[in-house]
Amino acid sequence: MRIDKYLWCIRYYKTRSIATTACKKGQVKVNNNVVKPSREVFAQDIIELRKNQINYKLKVNDIPESRIGAKLVDIYRTDITPKGQFEAQELLKYAKDYYRKKGVGRPTKKDRRDIDDFTEENE
Repeated sequence: MRIDKYLWCIRYYKTRSIATTACKKGQVKVNNNVVKPSREVFAQDIIELRKNQINYKLKVNDIPESRIGAKLVDIYRTDITPKGQFEAQELLKYAKDYYRKKGVGRPTKKDRRDIDDFTEENE
């Protein structure tokens, strides 16, 4: 099975075209080699992919016939992603919250409309 189709079948990408684009951009590796979307995947291959600023690492257990349900994904792959990848994502989320809290700083469009409505009523 093609790598783009496999990643779509095990629900790592919502559409096959998104999976194809990720392969073309070099975000997908099989056995430490950047691959084209047409690369065949076999059992025991190690797939590395970058998605949402996380470097996932997967081991192929079996090849599905077609797209499968979310509950059956673990039959066809083993997630061997280091836990440090997810911890780094959590830290990044907290760093963004610390940078600017919602409602502080420049007013949003809604805030601006509320201010305009308030000032028009007082005139």
